[in-house]
Amino acid sequence: VVSLKQMTARLMLAVGGAVLGSLQFGYNTGVINAPQKVIEDFYNQTWLYRYEEPITTGTLTTLWSLSVAIFSVGGMVGSFSVGLFVNRFGRRNSMLMSNSLAFLAAVLMGFSKVAYSFEMLVLGRFVVGLYSGLTTGFVPMYVGEVSPTALRGALGTFHQLGIVVGILIAQVFGMDLIMGNESWWPLLLGFTFVPSLLQCIILPFAPESPRFLLINRNEENKAKSVLKKLRGTTDVSSDLQEMKEESRQMMREKKVTILPILIAIVLQLSQQLSGINAVFYYSTSIFEKSGVEQPVYATIGSGVVNTAFTVVSLFVVERAGRRTLHLIGLAGMAGCAVLMTIALVLLDQMPWMSYLSIVAIFGFVAFFEIGPGPIPWFIVAELFSQGPRPAAFAVAGLSNWTSNFIVGMGFQYVELLCGPYVFIIFTVLLILFFVFTYFKVPETRGRTFDEISSGFRQGGASQSDKTPDEFHSLGADSQV
Repeated sequence: VVSLKQMTARLMLAVGGAVLGSLQFGYNTGVINAPQKVIEDFYNQTWLYRYEEPITTGTLTTLWSLSVAIFSVGGMVGSFSVGLFVNRFGRRNSMLMSNSLAFLAAVLMGFSKVAYSFEMLVLGRFVVGLYSGLTTGFVPMYVGEVSPTALRGALGTFHQLGIVVGILIAQVFGMDLIMGNESWWPLLLGFTFVPSLLQCIILPFAPESPRFLLINRNEENKAKSVLKKLRGTTDVSSDLQEMKEESRQMMREKKVTILPILIAIVLQLSQQLSGINAVFYYSTSIFEKSGVEQPVYATIGSGVVNTAFTVVSLFVVERAGRRTLHLIGLAGMAGCAVLMTIALVLLDQMPWMSYLSIVAIFGFVAFFEIGPGPIPWFIVAELFSQGPRPAAFAVAGLSNWTSNFIVGMGFQYVELLCGPYVFIIFTVLLILFFVFTYFKVPETRGRTFDEISSGFRQGGASQSDKTPDEFHSLGADSQV
């Protein structure tokens, strides 16, 4: 009841406007897969038009790999630049400004066919990667800072929900019947213009982060006014008190200990090296190898499962806790990876194993969205106080995008070497991440930012594993 009371219209507007950036990131992650054949035809026609000879297979493969991978390179650069913007311009204004990159990318990709220029397409993918890298820092940070403690986990999950809805939209729009065909693919890639336009309309009505106003800008009256709108109440003294306490602790604490940085990095690695992107990037070919007759629809099915279980995570994250859900997700994914391996190995002898591989892929995706999907993004906001938070997001984002790039580039080569046993590698990694999470990651549910960082100051995760009730918390009960 307390949580529902705190879900005000202004808070929903702020979170909804911000999450359009997450949707963009998801859309541009998934959009390039379906129209691969028609885009490769465009590369060949352009080459023929310019050089009066068809493109070689090697050059075509390189160009296509570059078109896919350059997105992650842009993401690495963008994520590492987060701190340069948020401290100078604020969280909301940084999100608004970054849309100029999305508009530029939409123009480059949307007009590449008319201009007979694959360079425009590749550059557009890089620019939209830059935008997405910035977004993966801006959105979780902003959402974490505007949310009340009791809702921080649930609202933090909206970033991941935006990503998976974006991927699903890209999968549906990318179907041959809709925009994944020879005539409409430039519009499919240029569609990134629409969510940016929407965000530019909504965000001016959303407030700046009250934490940024009070702690970074020392504008207490503005912060108080924003808090009243976000919380829908005139008494915001407990929120203000918590922020001031965090600010005081920040002044005293000169250095961030290594443990929260290590946790932030490993959680991001657990998301990307879990094997989820191998499934997303190559799900259609995995389904084909499994003997599925309509692999495109099976891929869209995995997108639907993806979205549904993100919604499940949204509802249980404040009850079950971050650490618990992450552990359940990692263990479930490891089990599904073993099932997938068994199914792929025995497929030739037992054709019905194709059904087991579909169940395993859907299960893999479902467990990912329960824990490793949403939690690494918003737990970074919770592990750090206001001062080091932008730098922490930059480091965590860089490790996320780098590992994303490694999996995207390396999976097909590893698959050639390992064949059906490729998911055993991910099983081993998932078990290692499970062990790390069990021993090192604290539970942050229902605790203020300052309580979490003071837990590290007082001796690391063992101290901060205490349940919220053991702290004199401002938590859920007192924020009525």
